[in-house]
Amino acid sequence: MNKTIGIILIVLGLVGLAWGGFTYTTREKVVDIGPIDISRDKTHNVPLPPIAGAVALIGGIVLLLTGKKA
Repeated sequence: MNKTIGIILIVLGLVGLAWGGFTYTTREKVVDIGPIDISRDKTHNVPLPPIAGAVALIGGIVLLLTGKKA
C-alpha cells in the first residue's frame, strides 16, 4: 500500500512542479431580465506553490524507500 501511495505522490509532485497550478472556468449570470439572459465566463487561476510539489515528491520517495525495507 505504501508503494502505491508513494508512486502517486511522486507523480503529483512532478506534475505540481511542472505546471505550477491550474485554471478553471465558471459561468456567471450578468443580466436575467425575462427572456434576456446574459452571462459571462470567468477564469480562475489556482497557483500551486513549488514547495507543495517538492514536499509531495520527497514524501513519495520516502514512502517508496521505507516500503522496500519492510
